[in-house]
Amino acid sequence: MKKMDYQNVRGTQDYLPEQEVIRRTIRRTLEDTFMAYSCQPLETPILNYTELMASKYAGGAEILQEMYTLTDRGERDLALRYDLTIPFAKVVAMNPSFAMPFKRYEIGKVFRDGPIKAGRFREFTQCDVDIVGVDSQAAEAELMMMAIDAFDQLKLTINLQYNNRKLLVGLLQLFEVEQDQMNRVILILDKIEKIDQKTMLAELQALGLSDNSINKIKHFLDERPQISMAYFEEFPTENIFLQQGLQELLELTAYIEALGISEQCIFNPFLARGLEIYTGTIYEIFLADGTIRSSIGSGGRYDNAIGGLLETDQTYATVGISFGLDVIYTALDLSRKIEQNAPIVDIYIIPLGTVKEALKLATALRQKEYKVEVELSGKKVKKAMERANRENTPKVIVLGEDEVTQNMYKIKDMKSGEEEMKAFIF
Repeated sequence: MKKMDYQNVRGTQDYLPEQEVIRRTIRRTLEDTFMAYSCQPLETPILNYTELMASKYAGGAEILQEMYTLTDRGERDLALRYDLTIPFAKVVAMNPSFAMPFKRYEIGKVFRDGPIKAGRFREFTQCDVDIVGVDSQAAEAELMMMAIDAFDQLKLTINLQYNNRKLLVGLLQLFEVEQDQMNRVILILDKIEKIDQKTMLAELQALGLSDNSINKIKHFLDERPQISMAYFEEFPTENIFLQQGLQELLELTAYIEALGISEQCIFNPFLARGLEIYTGTIYEIFLADGTIRSSIGSGGRYDNAIGGLLETDQTYATVGISFGLDVIYTALDLSRKIEQNAPIVDIYIIPLGTVKEALKLATALRQKEYKVEVELSGKKVKKAMERANRENTPKVIVLGEDEVTQNMYKIKDMKSGEEEMKAFIF
């Protein structure tokens, strides 16, 4: 008989208690921040119809290659969600009675059969916020401010790079890139931080771009260090995409300056974000110290997704932002901001033939919002104390029959060694 393989599926992992405590702290911190910005909670199914997740208003061809698909016993084509965005768009499409603007957050597992690297797995947790019903760039600015607030709470310094897909599309039109090649060109430009310029131009050439287009893109790349928002004001005004993108960027920048977050929010004209869903502002979040090179959060505006799912031409002004819980955990771990051997409980009770009374005392202490554990495995005092020291438990109560008779208990501070007698009716 073949021995069972107890290894985790590649790209998944178990989170042991000491890790999961930190992950839940991150989750609570993000959730508290989301609620401070008046976002409402939402939960969507992990299982979806493949047709929904493969919609042309979803992630695009590249992400669909990473989608996990399956069939149920009714032979229906199903898929595991690869993000929380399309399931959210589906909810809005199915609930036209929602009062607008509608702001929601969701924290949940998603699945992608993609490359594995530091902080990136195939089963991972996303933390998303989306706003529907705000045309103004104030929505983007609020989400960017929220991101900075959340990472400040987590004691991580971030840089948030932003751009606009309309500006990018208009620019490529001026570079005479054909419409049917546009998304593939954007996917290649999105690799600008990962591959050298020679490789990038070779990939563009392999797409069949004209020499004229490649030369214009090369010139643009060569000017990279000098490019600011003012650079684009010199371009022809007849290109609607470029002008709309520029106006949206100027509006967003005005909000950023008003909020006093200009140092952390950086305009990057080369930021592309390969997903086809985006229609306007795009942004990515990076650690300022560079301990993780890939982004730890991202998002943007996607005004066509909800109307597209409804098969109408109506647009729904929608913008979102997403944080990866797993990569945030990795960032905290690498920056050594995770407290080592953090205590799980506040008080550890060691009963000496007094289990019932110890459980009663523990109940009373929990009602005072202490985290309490009662030693139930019959450990001797010495072994139990060794465990308390090993787990960095702050306080210990050794509860014997004498203490119960006297309706008293002695609580010991494990750091200072001080002991205090307290009354309790057993």
